[in-house]
Amino acid sequence: MLLMLLALTGCGDQLPATSPPPAMEVTTVTVSPRDTPVQLEFVAETQSSRQVEIRARVEGFLEKRLYTEGELVKAGQKMYQMDQKPFQAALQSAKGQLAQQEAALAMAQATLARVRPLTEKNALSKKNLDDTIGMVQQAQAAVFAAQGEVTTAELNLSYTTLYSPLTGLSSFSKKHEGSYLSTGADGLLTYVAQLDPIWVNFSVSENQMLKYRGEVEHGLLRFPSRNLFEVAITLADGSVYPHLGRINFSEPSFSQETGTFLVRTLFANPEGNLRPGQFVRVQLRGAVRPNSILLPQRAVLQGAKGHYVWVVDGEGKAARREVEIGDWQGEGWFISNGLLPGEQVVVDGAIRLTPGSILKIVDASAPMSAATGVSSGPAGGPEGSDIPGSTIENTVAAPPGAPGSTSMGQ
Repeated sequence: MLLMLLALTGCGDQLPATSPPPAMEVTTVTVSPRDTPVQLEFVAETQSSRQVEIRARVEGFLEKRLYTEGELVKAGQKMYQMDQKPFQAALQSAKGQLAQQEAALAMAQATLARVRPLTEKNALSKKNLDDTIGMVQQAQAAVFAAQGEVTTAELNLSYTTLYSPLTGLSSFSKKHEGSYLSTGADGLLTYVAQLDPIWVNFSVSENQMLKYRGEVEHGLLRFPSRNLFEVAITLADGSVYPHLGRINFSEPSFSQETGTFLVRTLFANPEGNLRPGQFVRVQLRGAVRPNSILLPQRAVLQGAKGHYVWVVDGEGKAARREVEIGDWQGEGWFISNGLLPGEQVVVDGAIRLTPGSILKIVDASAPMSAATGVSSGPAGGPEGSDIPGSTIENTVAAPPGAPGSTSMGQ
Protein backbone atom coordinates (compact mmCIF):
# COMPACT_ATOMS: atom_id res chain seq x y z
CA MET A 1 0.00 0.00 0.00
CA LEU A 2 2.81 2.42 0.82
CA LEU A 3 4.41 1.77 -2.58
CA MET A 4 1.12 2.46 -4.36
CA LEU A 5 0.66 5.78 -2.54
CA LEU A 6 4.20 6.83 -3.45
CA ALA A 7 3.52 5.98 -7.11
CA LEU A 8 0.34 8.06 -7.19
CA THR A 9 2.12 11.00 -5.54
CA GLY A 10 4.82 10.87 -8.17
CA CYS A 11 2.26 10.98 -10.99
CA GLY A 12 0.55 14.03 -9.44
CA ASP A 13 3.75 16.04 -9.44
CA GLN A 14 3.88 15.72 -13.24
CA LEU A 15 0.41 17.43 -13.94
CA PRO A 16 0.69 20.67 -16.07
CA ALA A 17 0.21 24.06 -14.29
CA THR A 18 -2.97 26.19 -14.95
CA SER A 19 -2.40 28.80 -17.74
CA PRO A 20 -3.25 32.52 -17.03
CA PRO A 21 -6.47 33.97 -18.57
CA PRO A 22 -6.01 35.60 -21.99
CA ALA A 23 -5.85 39.37 -22.27
CA MET A 24 -9.12 41.11 -23.21
CA GLU A 25 -8.91 43.25 -26.35
CA VAL A 26 -10.42 46.69 -25.78
CA THR A 27 -10.34 50.18 -27.25
CA THR A 28 -9.77 53.19 -25.03
CA VAL A 29 -9.95 56.96 -24.98
CA THR A 30 -7.72 59.24 -22.95
CA VAL A 31 -9.40 61.67 -20.56
CA SER A 32 -8.61 65.15 -21.86
CA PRO A 33 -10.69 68.03 -20.40
CA ARG A 34 -11.37 70.80 -22.91
CA ASP A 35 -13.83 73.57 -23.73
CA THR A 36 -16.63 71.75 -25.50
CA PRO A 37 -19.29 73.58 -27.56
CA VAL A 38 -22.81 72.51 -26.64
CA GLN A 39 -26.19 73.22 -28.13
CA LEU A 40 -29.45 73.52 -26.24
CA GLU A 41 -32.33 71.79 -27.96
CA PHE A 42 -36.07 72.40 -27.66
CA VAL A 43 -39.29 71.39 -29.36
CA ALA A 44 -40.72 74.39 -31.21
CA GLU A 45 -43.63 75.41 -33.43
CA THR A 46 -43.62 77.72 -36.43
CA GLN A 47 -45.91 80.74 -36.55
CA SER A 48 -46.60 83.39 -39.14
CA SER A 49 -44.83 86.63 -38.29
CA ARG A 50 -47.93 88.53 -39.41
CA GLN A 51 -51.36 87.00 -39.83
CA VAL A 52 -54.13 89.34 -40.96
CA GLU A 53 -57.86 88.66 -40.96
CA ILE A 54 -59.84 89.74 -44.01
CA ARG A 55 -63.18 91.05 -42.68
CA ALA A 56 -66.19 92.79 -44.15
CA ARG A 57 -66.27 96.49 -43.16
CA VAL A 58 -69.74 97.17 -44.58
CA GLU A 59 -72.89 95.09 -44.80
CA GLY A 60 -74.06 93.72 -48.11
CA PHE A 61 -74.05 90.75 -50.44
CA LEU A 62 -70.85 89.08 -51.60
CA GLU A 63 -70.67 89.16 -55.37
CA LYS A 64 -67.40 87.40 -56.22
CA ARG A 65 -64.28 85.79 -54.74
CA LEU A 66 -61.24 87.01 -56.68
CA TYR A 67 -58.40 84.80 -55.35
CA THR A 68 -57.53 81.10 -55.39
CA GLU A 69 -57.74 79.53 -51.96
CA GLY A 70 -54.45 78.35 -50.51
CA GLU A 71 -52.25 80.25 -52.97
CA LEU A 72 -49.82 83.08 -52.33
CA VAL A 73 -51.42 86.51 -52.68
CA LYS A 74 -49.56 89.78 -53.17
CA ALA A 75 -49.95 92.96 -51.16
CA GLY A 76 -52.75 95.03 -52.71
CA GLN A 77 -54.27 92.09 -54.60
CA LYS A 78 -58.09 92.04 -54.83
CA MET A 79 -59.63 89.17 -52.87
CA TYR A 80 -63.40 89.83 -52.66
CA GLN A 81 -65.93 92.00 -54.47
CA MET A 82 -69.25 92.95 -52.85
CA ASP A 83 -72.33 94.27 -54.63
CA GLN A 84 -71.58 97.98 -55.19
CA LYS A 85 -74.94 99.22 -56.49
CA PRO A 86 -76.49 100.19 -53.11
CA PHE A 87 -73.31 102.02 -52.12
CA GLN A 88 -73.09 103.83 -55.45
CA ALA A 89 -76.67 105.02 -54.95
CA ALA A 90 -75.87 106.17 -51.42
CA LEU A 91 -72.87 108.11 -52.73
CA GLN A 92 -74.97 109.77 -55.41
CA SER A 93 -77.58 110.78 -52.85
CA ALA A 94 -74.90 112.21 -50.53
CA LYS A 95 -73.46 114.26 -53.40
CA GLY A 96 -76.96 115.62 -54.15
CA GLN A 97 -77.37 116.70 -50.53
CA LEU A 98 -74.02 118.43 -50.69
CA ALA A 99 -75.04 120.32 -53.83
CA GLN A 100 -78.24 121.52 -52.12
CA GLN A 101 -76.36 122.75 -49.08
CA GLU A 102 -73.77 124.50 -51.23
CA ALA A 103 -76.61 126.28 -53.11
CA ALA A 104 -78.21 127.34 -49.81
CA LEU A 105 -74.84 128.69 -48.67
CA ALA A 106 -74.46 130.69 -51.88
CA MET A 107 -77.93 132.27 -51.38
CA ALA A 108 -77.18 133.13 -47.77
CA GLN A 109 -73.88 134.74 -48.72
CA ALA A 110 -75.61 136.79 -51.46
CA THR A 111 -78.23 137.98 -48.97
CA LEU A 112 -75.51 139.01 -46.54
CA ALA A 113 -73.80 140.99 -49.28
CA ARG A 114 -76.99 143.02 -49.82
CA VAL A 115 -77.90 143.47 -46.14
CA ARG A 116 -74.49 144.68 -44.89
CA PRO A 117 -74.38 147.97 -46.92
CA LEU A 118 -77.99 148.78 -46.05
CA THR A 119 -77.30 148.27 -42.36
CA GLU A 120 -74.34 150.63 -42.54
CA LYS A 121 -76.68 153.33 -44.01
CA ASN A 122 -79.24 152.58 -41.26
CA ALA A 123 -81.69 151.41 -43.90
CA LEU A 124 -82.00 148.11 -42.05
CA SER A 125 -81.70 147.30 -38.37
CA LYS A 126 -78.75 145.64 -36.74
CA LYS A 127 -80.96 142.61 -36.04
CA ASN A 128 -81.46 142.02 -39.75
CA LEU A 129 -77.68 141.91 -40.22
CA ASP A 130 -77.24 139.47 -37.32
CA ASP A 131 -79.96 137.15 -38.67
CA THR A 132 -78.36 137.13 -42.10
CA ILE A 133 -74.93 136.31 -40.69
CA GLY A 134 -76.47 133.44 -38.72
CA MET A 135 -78.08 132.07 -41.87
CA VAL A 136 -74.68 132.08 -43.61
CA GLN A 137 -73.07 130.22 -40.70
CA GLN A 138 -75.84 127.64 -40.63
CA ALA A 139 -75.46 127.08 -44.37
CA GLN A 140 -71.69 126.63 -43.97
CA ALA A 141 -72.25 124.02 -41.23
CA ALA A 142 -74.73 122.19 -43.42
CA VAL A 143 -72.17 122.09 -46.23
CA PHE A 144 -69.55 120.59 -43.87
CA ALA A 145 -72.02 117.89 -42.75
CA ALA A 146 -72.93 117.09 -46.36
CA GLN A 147 -69.25 116.81 -47.27
CA GLY A 148 -68.84 114.31 -44.41
CA GLU A 149 -71.73 112.25 -45.77
CA VAL A 150 -70.10 112.17 -49.18
CA THR A 151 -66.79 111.06 -47.65
CA THR A 152 -68.56 108.30 -45.69
CA ALA A 153 -70.37 107.11 -48.81
CA GLU A 154 -67.11 107.05 -50.76
CA LEU A 155 -65.41 105.02 -48.01
CA ASN A 156 -68.29 102.54 -47.84
CA LEU A 157 -68.12 102.13 -51.60
CA SER A 158 -64.36 101.50 -51.42
CA TYR A 159 -64.90 98.90 -48.68
CA THR A 160 -66.91 96.77 -51.09
CA THR A 161 -63.61 95.71 -52.70
CA LEU A 162 -61.42 93.81 -50.24
CA TYR A 163 -57.65 93.74 -50.79
CA SER A 164 -54.81 91.79 -49.19
CA PRO A 165 -52.74 94.15 -47.01
CA LEU A 166 -49.60 91.97 -47.29
CA THR A 167 -47.93 89.23 -49.29
CA GLY A 168 -48.66 85.86 -47.79
CA LEU A 169 -50.39 82.52 -47.93
CA SER A 170 -54.18 82.71 -48.21
CA SER A 171 -56.56 80.47 -46.29
CA PHE A 172 -59.85 78.98 -47.43
CA SER A 173 -62.85 81.26 -47.83
CA LYS A 174 -65.44 81.16 -45.07
CA LYS A 175 -68.03 82.97 -47.23
CA HIS A 176 -69.13 82.30 -50.77
CA GLU A 177 -70.89 84.18 -53.57
CA GLY A 178 -74.36 85.31 -52.60
CA SER A 179 -73.71 85.31 -48.86
CA TYR A 180 -74.83 88.34 -46.87
CA LEU A 181 -71.88 89.88 -45.08
CA SER A 182 -72.14 91.66 -41.75
CA THR A 183 -69.61 93.73 -39.85
CA GLY A 184 -69.84 91.81 -36.57
CA ALA A 185 -68.25 88.57 -35.42
CA ASP A 186 -69.68 86.84 -38.49
CA GLY A 187 -67.80 89.14 -40.86
CA LEU A 188 -64.59 87.08 -41.10
CA LEU A 189 -63.96 86.01 -44.70
CA THR A 190 -60.46 84.52 -44.57
CA TYR A 191 -56.95 85.35 -43.41
CA VAL A 192 -53.55 85.86 -45.01
CA ALA A 193 -50.39 84.61 -43.25
CA GLN A 194 -47.00 86.12 -44.02
CA LEU A 195 -44.34 83.44 -44.57
CA ASP A 196 -41.16 85.47 -44.93
CA PRO A 197 -39.88 86.03 -42.33
CA ILE A 198 -41.42 83.38 -40.08
CA TRP A 199 -41.40 82.95 -36.31
CA VAL A 200 -40.33 79.78 -34.51
CA ASN A 201 -41.51 79.68 -30.88
CA PHE A 202 -40.38 77.42 -28.06
CA SER A 203 -40.85 77.37 -24.28
CA VAL A 204 -38.26 77.06 -21.52
CA SER A 205 -39.39 75.52 -18.23
CA GLU A 206 -38.60 76.96 -14.84
CA ASN A 207 -36.50 73.89 -13.96
CA GLN A 208 -34.40 74.36 -17.08
CA MET A 209 -33.85 78.04 -16.37
CA LEU A 210 -32.76 77.35 -12.79
CA LYS A 211 -30.45 74.56 -13.98
CA TYR A 212 -28.76 76.78 -16.61
CA ARG A 213 -28.46 79.68 -14.18
CA GLY A 214 -26.79 77.49 -11.56
CA GLU A 215 -24.36 76.00 -14.07
CA VAL A 216 -23.41 79.46 -15.35
CA GLU A 217 -22.84 80.74 -11.81
CA HIS A 218 -20.59 77.75 -10.98
CA GLY A 219 -18.60 78.03 -14.20
CA LEU A 220 -19.93 74.77 -15.65
CA LEU A 221 -21.63 76.48 -18.58
CA ARG A 222 -20.83 79.65 -20.51
CA PHE A 223 -23.35 81.44 -22.73
CA PRO A 224 -22.31 83.60 -25.70
CA SER A 225 -21.84 87.34 -25.24
CA ARG A 226 -25.20 89.12 -24.76
CA ASN A 227 -26.88 85.73 -25.26
CA LEU A 228 -26.54 86.07 -29.04
CA PHE A 229 -27.19 82.43 -29.90
CA GLU A 230 -27.20 81.08 -33.41
CA VAL A 231 -30.46 79.19 -33.89
CA ALA A 232 -30.73 76.16 -36.19
CA ILE A 233 -33.77 74.07 -37.09
CA THR A 234 -34.16 70.33 -37.60
CA LEU A 235 -37.32 69.36 -39.47
CA ALA A 236 -39.54 66.35 -38.78
CA ASP A 237 -37.74 64.19 -41.36
CA GLY A 238 -34.34 64.89 -39.76
CA SER A 239 -33.18 67.35 -42.41
CA VAL A 240 -31.55 70.61 -41.34
CA TYR A 241 -33.14 73.88 -42.43
CA PRO A 242 -30.60 75.80 -44.56
CA HIS A 243 -31.07 79.21 -42.89
CA LEU A 244 -29.97 80.21 -39.40
CA GLY A 245 -32.16 82.35 -37.18
CA ARG A 246 -31.83 84.59 -34.16
CA ILE A 247 -33.76 85.21 -30.96
CA ASN A 248 -35.79 88.40 -31.30
CA PHE A 249 -38.13 88.19 -28.29
CA SER A 250 -38.44 86.46 -24.94
CA GLU A 251 -41.43 86.69 -22.62
CA PRO A 252 -40.53 88.63 -19.47
CA SER A 253 -42.63 86.45 -17.15
CA PHE A 254 -43.51 82.79 -16.75
CA SER A 255 -46.90 81.48 -17.82
CA GLN A 256 -49.07 80.66 -14.80
CA GLU A 257 -50.73 77.82 -16.72
CA THR A 258 -47.62 75.98 -17.92
CA GLY A 259 -44.76 77.26 -15.74
CA THR A 260 -42.74 78.12 -18.84
CA PHE A 261 -41.88 81.31 -20.66
CA LEU A 262 -41.97 81.88 -24.38
CA VAL A 263 -38.91 82.48 -26.55
CA ARG A 264 -39.42 83.61 -30.16
CA THR A 265 -36.87 83.25 -32.95
CA LEU A 266 -36.92 84.81 -36.41
CA PHE A 267 -36.00 82.93 -39.59
CA ALA A 268 -35.81 83.94 -43.21
CA ASN A 269 -38.17 81.83 -45.31
CA PRO A 270 -37.73 83.00 -48.91
CA GLU A 271 -38.70 79.66 -50.47
CA GLY A 272 -41.75 79.25 -48.21
CA ASN A 273 -40.60 75.81 -47.06
CA LEU A 274 -41.72 76.50 -43.49
CA ARG A 275 -45.45 76.81 -42.96
CA PRO A 276 -47.25 78.00 -39.82
CA GLY A 277 -48.09 75.22 -37.36
CA GLN A 278 -45.12 72.91 -38.10
CA PHE A 279 -43.38 71.20 -35.19
CA VAL A 280 -39.58 71.37 -35.43
CA ARG A 281 -36.58 71.12 -33.13
CA VAL A 282 -34.47 74.20 -32.53
CA GLN A 283 -30.83 74.11 -31.48
CA LEU A 284 -29.27 77.12 -29.76
CA ARG A 285 -25.60 77.25 -30.69
CA GLY A 286 -22.90 79.26 -28.96
CA ALA A 287 -22.83 77.85 -25.40
CA VAL A 288 -19.63 76.20 -24.12
CA ARG A 289 -18.87 73.82 -21.25
CA PRO A 290 -15.40 74.90 -20.12
CA ASN A 291 -12.80 72.29 -19.12
CA SER A 292 -15.29 69.44 -19.50
CA ILE A 293 -14.91 65.68 -20.07
CA LEU A 294 -17.01 64.04 -22.78
CA LEU A 295 -17.03 60.23 -23.12
CA PRO A 296 -18.69 58.03 -25.76
CA GLN A 297 -22.02 56.73 -24.54
CA ARG A 298 -20.99 53.08 -24.87
CA ALA A 299 -18.11 53.64 -22.41
CA VAL A 300 -20.51 54.50 -19.58
CA LEU A 301 -22.22 51.59 -17.84
CA GLN A 302 -24.88 51.45 -15.18
CA GLY A 303 -24.99 49.07 -12.27
CA ALA A 304 -26.96 48.72 -9.08
CA LYS A 305 -25.04 51.54 -7.37
CA GLY A 306 -25.03 54.00 -10.26
CA HIS A 307 -22.91 54.79 -13.29
CA TYR A 308 -19.36 53.62 -13.73
CA VAL A 309 -16.59 53.15 -16.30
CA TRP A 310 -13.59 50.85 -16.64
CA VAL A 311 -10.17 52.51 -16.52
CA VAL A 312 -6.74 51.03 -17.25
CA ASP A 313 -4.64 50.92 -14.08
CA GLY A 314 -0.86 51.12 -13.85
CA GLU A 315 -0.50 47.34 -14.40
CA GLY A 316 -2.60 47.30 -17.58
CA LYS A 317 -5.60 45.79 -15.79
CA ALA A 318 -9.25 46.86 -15.58
CA ALA A 319 -10.32 48.94 -12.60
CA ARG A 320 -13.93 49.95 -11.98
CA ARG A 321 -14.50 53.67 -11.38
CA GLU A 322 -17.77 55.23 -10.19
CA VAL A 323 -18.60 58.46 -12.06
CA GLU A 324 -21.23 61.19 -12.05
CA ILE A 325 -22.77 61.90 -15.45
CA GLY A 326 -24.06 65.22 -16.71
CA ASP A 327 -25.96 66.14 -19.87
CA TRP A 328 -26.19 64.13 -23.04
CA GLN A 329 -24.29 65.70 -25.96
CA GLY A 330 -24.32 64.20 -29.45
CA GLU A 331 -23.29 60.55 -28.92
CA GLY A 332 -21.62 61.01 -25.56
CA TRP A 333 -22.03 61.87 -21.89
CA PHE A 334 -20.47 64.73 -20.00
CA ILE A 335 -18.71 63.36 -16.89
CA SER A 336 -19.10 65.69 -13.92
CA ASN A 337 -16.92 63.82 -11.40
CA GLY A 338 -14.85 60.66 -10.99
CA LEU A 339 -12.12 60.89 -13.66
CA LEU A 340 -8.69 62.53 -13.79
CA PRO A 341 -6.91 64.00 -16.82
CA GLY A 342 -4.70 61.50 -18.65
CA GLU A 343 -6.56 58.36 -17.51
CA GLN A 344 -7.50 55.78 -20.13
CA VAL A 345 -11.16 54.75 -20.23
CA VAL A 346 -12.30 51.55 -21.93
CA VAL A 347 -14.82 52.11 -24.73
CA ASP A 348 -15.36 48.91 -26.75
CA GLY A 349 -15.27 45.66 -24.80
CA ALA A 350 -16.15 47.25 -21.46
CA ILE A 351 -19.23 45.14 -20.83
CA ARG A 352 -17.19 41.87 -20.55
CA LEU A 353 -14.68 43.15 -18.04
CA THR A 354 -14.31 42.28 -14.39
CA PRO A 355 -11.99 43.90 -11.83
CA GLY A 356 -8.41 42.88 -12.53
CA SER A 357 -8.98 41.72 -16.10
CA ILE A 358 -5.79 41.86 -18.16
CA LEU A 359 -6.27 44.29 -21.03
CA LYS A 360 -4.85 44.49 -24.52
CA ILE A 361 -5.46 47.91 -26.04
CA VAL A 362 -6.08 47.84 -29.80
CA ASP A 363 -6.76 50.50 -32.38
CA ALA A 364 -10.47 51.37 -32.61
CA SER A 365 -10.33 51.03 -36.42
CA ALA A 366 -8.72 47.56 -36.33
CA PRO A 367 -10.87 44.38 -36.21
CA MET A 368 -11.00 42.87 -32.74
CA SER A 369 -10.52 39.19 -31.98
CA ALA A 370 -13.61 37.03 -32.11
CA ALA A 371 -12.55 35.54 -28.78
CA THR A 372 -13.46 38.79 -27.05
CA GLY A 373 -17.05 38.59 -28.20
CA VAL A 374 -16.88 42.16 -29.55
CA SER A 375 -18.00 43.08 -33.05
CA SER A 376 -15.16 43.96 -35.41
CA GLY A 377 -14.79 47.17 -37.35
CA PRO A 378 -15.45 50.71 -36.15
CA ALA A 379 -17.03 51.23 -32.79
CA GLY A 380 -20.68 50.28 -32.84
CA GLY A 381 -23.42 49.88 -30.28
CA PRO A 382 -23.15 48.14 -26.90
CA GLU A 383 -22.45 44.43 -26.74
CA GLY A 384 -25.26 42.06 -25.85
CA SER A 385 -25.50 40.62 -22.34
CA ASP A 386 -26.10 37.10 -23.68
CA ILE A 387 -22.34 36.55 -24.20
CA PRO A 388 -21.19 33.81 -21.79
CA GLY A 389 -19.51 35.26 -18.74
CA SER A 390 -20.80 38.81 -19.31
CA THR A 391 -21.94 40.91 -16.38
CA ILE A 392 -25.59 41.82 -15.88
CA GLU A 393 -24.97 45.56 -16.20
CA ASN A 394 -25.74 47.22 -19.51
CA THR A 395 -24.55 50.37 -21.22
CA VAL A 396 -26.51 53.49 -20.36
CA ALA A 397 -29.27 54.11 -22.85
CA ALA A 398 -29.67 57.50 -24.49
CA PRO A 399 -32.23 59.71 -22.73
CA PRO A 400 -35.56 60.52 -24.37
CA GLY A 401 -35.21 63.17 -27.03
CA ALA A 402 -31.52 62.47 -27.74
CA PRO A 403 -29.47 63.85 -29.33
CA GLY A 404 -29.53 67.10 -27.36
CA SER A 405 -29.00 68.08 -23.77
CA THR A 406 -32.49 69.33 -23.07
CA SER A 407 -36.06 68.50 -24.00
CA MET A 408 -39.49 69.93 -23.55
CA GLY A 409 -41.55 68.84 -20.62
CA GLN A 410 -38.58 68.68 -18.28
